[in-house]
Amino acid sequence: MSYPHLSDTAISKLELSDQERIQHIKKPRWIGYTRAREILGKLEELLTHPVQPRMPNMLIVGETNNGKTMLVEKFREKHPASENPTGEAVKIPVLYIQAPPGPDERGIYNAILTRLFEGNPRSESTDAKRDRVVAVLRRVSLGLVMIDELHHLMAGAYVKQRNCLNVLKYLGNELRVPIVGIGTAEAVRAIQTDPQLANRFTPEVLNKWTRNAEFARLMSSFERVLPLREPSQLSKSPLADRILDMSSGTIGEMSTLLNMAAIHAIKAGEERITVSMLERCGYVPPTQRKQVAATL
Repeated sequence: MSYPHLSDTAISKLELSDQERIQHIKKPRWIGYTRAREILGKLEELLTHPVQPRMPNMLIVGETNNGKTMLVEKFREKHPASENPTGEAVKIPVLYIQAPPGPDERGIYNAILTRLFEGNPRSESTDAKRDRVVAVLRRVSLGLVMIDELHHLMAGAYVKQRNCLNVLKYLGNELRVPIVGIGTAEAVRAIQTDPQLANRFTPEVLNKWTRNAEFARLMSSFERVLPLREPSQLSKSPLADRILDMSSGTIGEMSTLLNMAAIHAIKAGEERITVSMLERCGYVPPTQRKQVAATL
């Protein structure tokens, strides 16, 4: 049989059992789209940027569950650390850390040292810890630093917030590598409170999706990777409109919704996603979750 609505990989999965297909659908996947590819290209430019006293930085901004994490993972996969057996230290082109849950200077240094498998003695002073972080990072052929959940650094007293922003400036100045922050709109507002950082960090926004040609292409991309035997025509009304409405316009919610609907379609033996399938698959839209939370 011919399955023109599917990619070659998805077609090969049709030979699996229903349970194996369901397990395949549950696995994380990368769906490329124009804005994500633009940001990935700019990250590549940062990674190879000539060294200068003030390196350019980036702030990847978007709502929760709107593709920031998958984009960052895609970039990191392309630039893994290498053992560098002939050198004095491993090579780490991209150092990724998560910001501590609150504005804590020591927490930032600890996150870096933990990622590098370095010890964190409690008795070590903050100054000594900072110097050790810089010394270690200078040995590993560092290309850039990525700090996820950057908005966490703003959740606390003003003085601590300023200290954390100063840490970003210090690391950028000392290491002369780009810093990429990842976070919500709160991260942008925080960076804007410091004129020096505001001039260095370029915001790259992942906006919510709207009903346009790019969204139609995204839906077609999803349809190509979901191993269902019958075409669903996700890019056309009324399916596309309902998907956008239920997901509140974020790609992470769309992925969850379509995965659940595809799994339900396999279990029901229908082999395609319909509006009815979207309603019956057990997905709870973000708006309903908020309404439930408000009643508790």
